[in-house]
Amino acid sequence: MPTNLTTSANLTTSANHTTQQSATNYNFPALIFGLLLIVVIICGNLLVCLSVYKEKALKTTTNYFIVSLAVADLLLAVLVLPLFVYAEFQDGVWSLNMTICDGLMTMDVMLCTASIFNLCAISIDRFIAVSVPFNYNRKHVDQRQIVLLSATWILALAVASPVLFGINNVPNRDHSECKLENNNYVVYSSVCSFFVPCPIMLLLYCGIFQGLRRWEEARKAKLKSSMQACQKFEEPPASLLPLASLPPPLPPVIENDFTDLTLKKTNQDPVPDSPYTVDCKNGPVASLTFSDSGYNQDQNQEKKRAKINGRERKAMRVLPVVVG
Repeated sequence: MPTNLTTSANLTTSANHTTQQSATNYNFPALIFGLLLIVVIICGNLLVCLSVYKEKALKTTTNYFIVSLAVADLLLAVLVLPLFVYAEFQDGVWSLNMTICDGLMTMDVMLCTASIFNLCAISIDRFIAVSVPFNYNRKHVDQRQIVLLSATWILALAVASPVLFGINNVPNRDHSECKLENNNYVVYSSVCSFFVPCPIMLLLYCGIFQGLRRWEEARKAKLKSSMQACQKFEEPPASLLPLASLPPPLPPVIENDFTDLTLKKTNQDPVPDSPYTVDCKNGPVASLTFSDSGYNQDQNQEKKRAKINGRERKAMRVLPVVVG
């Protein structure tokens, strides 16, 4: 009997010690920081989605790509980060089912890849807008942009799908950790999610920069030629006679006779051979208008190009911040 009491007392003591030790292993700073990060990500991406949904002026094709990026980040904060924060709160120990772990790894890879692919799709869309601005529809989503948005999510799912088919189930798997276990798949997902899209984005943004610089140089050259033409038009003619070479004024008697003769001629009927006197007598002469449709079309195209490239310069300042 004393032996049983001693054994039960030792078990109770060891259980209490284990409970206290596990309680001290909780990582409260990681929990607080993780919850704050989740709240900030959810609020920020919800504001982006609501802004585009509510404001009609923001419903442009570029903003639809940004909404797709915001949705990927929002799903990451809702579906993936809470379980990671829970695992970090338990000092990195995974205490849930391994099936949940595989689903978590699938969502993590897919949503992170979708975010990077959305950034790549934005750079492709901006490059098309700079290269062929007249064929770019910024107010309505066309077939090309639907294909880009669909390919972004389909390719992201394709990169993450091997985890669903059990590639993470390796021999001697540690059930106390939730991570990608297959090293070959880690290399594959890294190449597809980062090392391929990153050079593509860099090349596209270099092309955008070169296109905007060429357009700016052409605009400056055209403005310079227009200013030179205006200066030539405003220069006084060099064929005017100086004041010293003008004839002397008429004597008073001859000047009076000349004035009377001019008044008599103006009161008479107009000369039939004159092509302008009848119109001047009946009313004002009709003004001439130039309605050259080609000229107006060129002017409208120049305005549209200037408007589009103005947006591209703004995008060049904003998108590197987003990519970073």
